Amino acid sequence: MGQTHDLEKRIAEHNGEDAGHTKKEQPWMLVWKQCVSTRSEAMILERQIKKRGAKRFLEDIGKKKPG
Repeated sequence: MGQTHDLEKRIAEHNGEDAGHTKKEQPWMLVWKQCVSTRSEAMILERQIKKRGAKRFLEDIGKKKPG
C-alpha cells in the first residue's frame, strides 16, 4: 500500500533484491488500485486503508485478497 506515479516500477522495487523490510512479503502482487487527483487525496486514502486494515478494506469494497 502506498502512493506512486509509476506503479509497475514501485512493485518491481518491492520485489527486487534491495527491497529491505518488504522483502519478507515477496512476491508483491497488485490486487487493487485507485487513482486520485492529488497527493493529499492519496494520503487520506492510505490512512483510511491502514486504519481499517488492508484485508478488511478490500472486503468492504467487495474485493478479495488472493490466497
